[in-house]
Parts: sequence; structure tokens; C-alpha cells
Amino acid sequence: MIHQWAKDQNVAGMTSEIKKLPDKTPLIFFEIKATEPSNTNTVLMYGHMDKQPPLTETWAPGLHPYKPVIRDGKLYGRGGADDGYSLFSAIVSIKALQLQGIPHARIVILIEGSEESGSPDLVDYITFYEKQIGSPTLIVCLDSGAGNYDQFWTTTSLRGLISGDLTVKILNEGCHSGTASGVIPSSFRILRLLLDRIEDSQTGEIKVPELFTEVPVFRKEEIKKCSVSLGDTVYKEMALVEGAKPVTLDVAQLIENRTWKPTLSITGVDGIPHTSVAGNVLRTHTTVKLSIRVPPRVDADAAVAALQKVLTANPPYGAHVQFTADKAKAGFEAPELSPWLDGALKKASQFYMGNPPNFLGEGGSIPFMGMLREKYPQAQFVITGVLGPQSNAHGPNEFLHIPFAKQVTGCVASILADHQAHFAKL
Repeated sequence: MIHQWAKDQNVAGMTSEIKKLPDKTPLIFFEIKATEPSNTNTVLMYGHMDKQPPLTETWAPGLHPYKPVIRDGKLYGRGGADDGYSLFSAIVSIKALQLQGIPHARIVILIEGSEESGSPDLVDYITFYEKQIGSPTLIVCLDSGAGNYDQFWTTTSLRGLISGDLTVKILNEGCHSGTASGVIPSSFRILRLLLDRIEDSQTGEIKVPELFTEVPVFRKEEIKKCSVSLGDTVYKEMALVEGAKPVTLDVAQLIENRTWKPTLSITGVDGIPHTSVAGNVLRTHTTVKLSIRVPPRVDADAAVAALQKVLTANPPYGAHVQFTADKAKAGFEAPELSPWLDGALKKASQFYMGNPPNFLGEGGSIPFMGMLREKYPQAQFVITGVLGPQSNAHGPNEFLHIPFAKQVTGCVASILADHQAHFAKL
């Protein structure tokens, strides 16, 4: 359906196809010829069409993940902002230039179908279309966030992700807690001891040096500017219970924590029964899912090796300890802006939003961005999106902020025009 919509826009010079490699999710590939045949520069634009399933269909009254509703300028429904809008934004930005007679470079658009599963198939498609993609001088990713709805936001960095299961086994079969407790240590207590090796439970600070990197000075300056723009929305946008507080009220520190520091989250537990059926038993084992965000510039494989060593060395009480990593994805740092792109971003944001642009690292991951930077080292990056405050991607009451999406689309069109103008001079 979205492929047909794109074709119906009659974008000049556009060819497209839905491609499905064997045993892979489908991808929609678009190629738009440059306005001027002599222009050999290429822009690569990216978005994805797959969406997370709803965690719950219990949304606010009148809202539903699969029944779109427009309310107060917001389009409610699953995946509109993550990342359903991306193809529409990309096509409209190009069509807008053509309608005004403004030239653009050759443009390739990739709309993938497996981003929410970690983009396992994207590398295969980039390899398949390698000749058609060429060597882009600008990469525009339309799958990121925004700190507010008042200015154009560019993502400068993304954290990497290490995840895996940590299992502690102390018994071959469960024992009555009245008999075993005080004699045999519980697997849960041993687990706590192991977690204390990698995280200070009082502060949340990670203790493993291999998970850190030095924050560049100019990134710290960006963080300070962002802290002024965002203020306490950095934590107030989250649904804290009454009376709860963030780890600090220093907004700049919160942003740095979220973008350039490693953090640990426990996202799942096995081996513990539901409270309604729990008995007085010392359990045989406990398994937890560790989700560890690592900053850009950290070697993910080296970080996994360090975690493996710290967690499994000299296990308390001789327990059997196993850490099995299932993901080890490095983070991403965009190259410093070239003067032409810096000017293009400022011009676009000021024109469409009345404010200068802002630059912010994201705490999450877009796994393939590091791969793109490595493959296309000559490219500049514009990583942007419409996931602003309360947009609630992956959760209930998810929405797309319609006016902001229009402004972002206008900014993208302006950047494409300035890209063409810059390289036409060379």
C-alpha cells in the first residue's frame, strides 16, 4: 500500500521495487534521478515500515493501536512516528523540491522491514544494492527522536547495546527454605553479589572500565546547550510515581548519563515463580536478562569479554555462574558537521520552526548506523525524527505530532536543496 502511494505521487525520475531476498524480510527500494544529469552525488535516505506489536491494547478511552485517531494535532496509533511517517516524509520532501523547480541530487531511499528486530537483514540488502547506492555524500535517517517540538533535532550519537543472560545455580533440586536457608546461600543473593561487581547499587555507576570512553569536549558543550533547551522535561516526560525523583536534578548530567555513560538495566527474570504460586522453597537457580547500554567509541566485543571475566571469576560459594551474551552492538558517533551542513541545518530549522537546531545524543540504539558510517566514511549524517516528548514509541497512546512532522519534512527538503547547491559549486 505505501509503495503504491509513493508511486502515485509521480516523483520525476523515480523507479522503485519491493524486494524480498530469500529468507529475509522485504525492503522497498527507491531510486530518484538527479535533477541535473551531470550531478554524480548521491543522498541515501532511510526509514522502516515494520512496527512493534502493542504491549497492550488498553489505551486511553477512544484510542487504539490499530484504529487511528487524530486528536489535538496528533495522530494516535501504533508506529506512526516509529517509523511509519518516514517514507511519506522522504517522498514529500523530494516532490516539494520538484514542484518548485529546485534541483536535487540523485536520491536512494531504503525502507526496511526488520528494524524492530535489530535490522538483521539490512546488511544483505545494502550489499545487494551496493552498485545502485554508490557512495553517498549525505545519509538522512528518519528514525530518531526530538527533544521538543520547537526546533529541528539532529542525533549526534547513539549508545551501543550488550544484552545477555546471567544465571546463578546453587542447587540441583529445590530445598525447603526452613531447612536450607542459613545453610545454603540463595541463588538470588549470589546474583546480587555478582551484580555488585559491575554496578554500584547506591549510585548506578558502572564499575567495569572497558565500558567507558572519554566524552569529547565539543560533545559536552552540545550537552550543556541541550540542557538549557530541555530543562526538567528530560525526566518529567517519564511517568514517575508521585514523590519520585531522577538520579540527579542536574539536567546536563542526566543527558550525559543517558548518552555517554554505560548503564545497566534488568529487563527479565527466570527461575522465580509468580507470587501467587510461590512456596517456601530455596530455588535451584536465578536467571536475569542484563541490558547494558554502552557509549559510542566503546568496543562492544571487548566490553562483553570484560563482563564475562568479571561476572564469572571466583563465583561466590562455588556456585555455577554463566553469562551468555546474545547481543553486542557498538554505538555510533556522527562525524563532525561540515560547514555546508551546519549552515543548512541552521537555515532549515530557523525557517520552518523559528528556532536554531539542536544536537543531542540518544540513549538507545539504531544498530546499523555504525555500519553505515564504516561503509561510507565520506558521508555526512543527518539523523532525525519525530519521536518527541510523550510520543511513547512502543507503548500505549503512541502518537505522531502532525505539525512537527510537516516541519521536519520541510527541513529535510531544505537540506536536500542545500546539499545539491553545495556540491554543484565543487
